[in-house]
Amino acid sequence: MFEIRCSVQLFILLGFGFTSLVSAYEIVPEATIADSQSTLMGVNHIGLSVKDLDQALAFYQQATGFEMIHRETVRENSAADQLFDMPGIEYETAVLEAPNMLFELTSFLHNSAKMLSRMPAQGPGMTHTCFQSPASRSGYEKFVRQGADVLSRGSAPVDLLGQGVTYAYVYDPEGNMIELEQLDFERLGRDPRKSEWIENDRDLWMTQVALVTHDLERLTNFYAEVMGFPPYREAEIDSRPTFDDVADIDNLALNVSWFRMSPQSKTLELWEYINPRTLPFTGNRDVTDFGYSYSIEVGDIQAEYERMKSLGVEFVSDPVILGEFWQVYANDIDGNIFSLRQAVNPDSPYSIPQLEK
Repeated sequence: MFEIRCSVQLFILLGFGFTSLVSAYEIVPEATIADSQSTLMGVNHIGLSVKDLDQALAFYQQATGFEMIHRETVRENSAADQLFDMPGIEYETAVLEAPNMLFELTSFLHNSAKMLSRMPAQGPGMTHTCFQSPASRSGYEKFVRQGADVLSRGSAPVDLLGQGVTYAYVYDPEGNMIELEQLDFERLGRDPRKSEWIENDRDLWMTQVALVTHDLERLTNFYAEVMGFPPYREAEIDSRPTFDDVADIDNLALNVSWFRMSPQSKTLELWEYINPRTLPFTGNRDVTDFGYSYSIEVGDIQAEYERMKSLGVEFVSDPVILGEFWQVYANDIDGNIFSLRQAVNPDSPYSIPQLEK
C-alpha cells in the first residue's frame, strides 16, 4: 500500500470534500484521477442489472427526477454477443442522466427466472452507490416516499458527527442498497453545487462506487496500479455508535480507502469490514448478474485494454463498438464487474467532459 505521508486528526471525506471526525490518514491529499499518466477520464456511469426494468425505472425516476435519455431492446446483435461473451443475448436497457454521470439499468432476458437477494452492508462486492442532496430537499425523504426499505436505525437519516451531513442506507424494490447523504450547506459553510445545477433545479446527484473487500490492502494496491494514481486517504472506524446506526450493525469496525475519481464529486470507496468480518468472494461475478457494476471512461480504449491486460486484469472480450461507445467488460481481483468505455464521438453529450460541465 502507498506509504502514509502524514497523519491527520480523524477525517472521513465525503463526495464533495467535506470532512467528518474518525481515525484517518492522509496518503496523497490532493491526488485525483487527473494525476494518472493513463487516458482514464473518470466514472461515466453506474450500471445496475435488474429483474423488472419497468419497476426499477418507476422507482428511480420518481425518487430522483433524472431524465431518461435512452431506452432500447437489444437482440440478434453480434457486437452485444461479443461484449457479454454470450451468443444470442437479449436485454432491455434504459439510461438516466444525473447531473454528473449516467445511471444505466438493464434487464437481461436470461435472468427472468432467477431469484433476487440482498447483499449485506459488509459485502463482499459492490454494495452500493450514493445519492447526495441538500438537506432542505432531502433525497432520503424522496426515496422513502417511493417505497425504499430503510436499513438504518431510527425514523430519520443519521447525523454521524454533528457536522452538517446525515446518512442512511436503504434498499430499492429489488434489494439493491443505496446510500443517501443530505448536506446542510449552512452548517457546512458552503454550497458545493455547480451554478448550472442550481439554475436547472438539479437537487440530487450521484457520487460513489463502493466496493467491500476481505483484503483492503490488496484491493487498494490493485486499483492504484491499474488506475495509475494513489488513494488520497485511508481511515479506521471503530467504536462509533452513529456508524452502527447507519449500517444497523452493533460494534461496527471497518477500514476504508478513497480514490478521488473527479476533482469534485465522484469517489471510489474501498471498504473492509473488521466486525462483522467481510468474507472472500470466490471466482468472478458474471457481467449480467443482478446488482451493480461501474464504468470508467477512457480516451484510448485499445491502449487501456492492452495496459490493463499486462497488469493481469481479466477481460470478458476484446473492445467492441456498441451504440455510441467502444466498450469492454472486466473483473477486478475481487471479481467485481467494471467496464471501460470510449465515446465514438469525443463531443458526445454523454461523455465525461460534457457530463461534468
